[in-house]
Amino acid sequence: MKHWIQAARLRTLPLSVSGIIVGSAYAHYQGYSDWSIVVLALLTTLGLQVLSNYANDYGDGVKGTDANRIGEKRLVAAGVITAEQMKKAVIITAVLTFIIALLLIYVAFGKENFALSLIFILLGIGSIGAAIKYTVGKSAYGYSGFGDVFVFIFFGLVSVIGSNFLFTHFIDWKLFLPATAIGLLSVAVLNLNNMRDIENDKIAGKNTLVVKMGLKWAKKYHEIILATGMLSFMVFLMLIKSSLFPVLLVNIPIIMNMNKVNKSEKYEDFDPELKKVALSTFALSLLFWLTLVFLN
Repeated sequence: MKHWIQAARLRTLPLSVSGIIVGSAYAHYQGYSDWSIVVLALLTTLGLQVLSNYANDYGDGVKGTDANRIGEKRLVAAGVITAEQMKKAVIITAVLTFIIALLLIYVAFGKENFALSLIFILLGIGSIGAAIKYTVGKSAYGYSGFGDVFVFIFFGLVSVIGSNFLFTHFIDWKLFLPATAIGLLSVAVLNLNNMRDIENDKIAGKNTLVVKMGLKWAKKYHEIILATGMLSFMVFLMLIKSSLFPVLLVNIPIIMNMNKVNKSEKYEDFDPELKKVALSTFALSLLFWLTLVFLN
């Protein structure tokens, strides 16, 4: 059991639910509250993240990408879990996640909104497909530099705006700002991961955006997406006339991360920074939720 827990990469889970927390918190601010939707949305997102991690372990493992990686070891590459066992785990996790997603959709829309239910069912199928196709198969988009785009879409736009829509059944344009923020902060985590693995990815033929632009430009890119993300969230808080405390507090570790990444020369230095940005994003979402629920 401990090997499957390790393969699930628990340290990635807080980042995955950040968008759900933000979207649900704003729904509460708008006057919509349903804990069954919150719980099911969180379970669906956690299922998708675990699915992505299993699929990533399998995809990189069978392609030999993880043979000499820096950081936490991957179980298929290390021979702890066989490729066939991981493939079965991917299928089982995908099925369970889809069942939870269907229950979420039913609770959110009932029998009356068939069109909306159908749209979200297709969105759920797309999310599952995206989680698997990041590294699995010959056309895995993570190997052609599109990982950043998909992370931005699913961790940011879909997570924040989609979770809020489950409550309200309409789209508030202001939500594109925090969705952009959470999406870009999530991309920053992936960028750190790819900067750490740049040499290994080059050898394995995994052409991430970092491999394509080089480490120097990847560092500049990192600064831009972090700064843009934090600014987007700040503008959103100003628009809804909420306290800027969440952004001002989280800005401290984010600025420290920018400075550390800019000075780092060893690939190993990027690994601890990955966790810091992920936890900072999670902290931002929690502080935002606390601000809206208790201070507003």
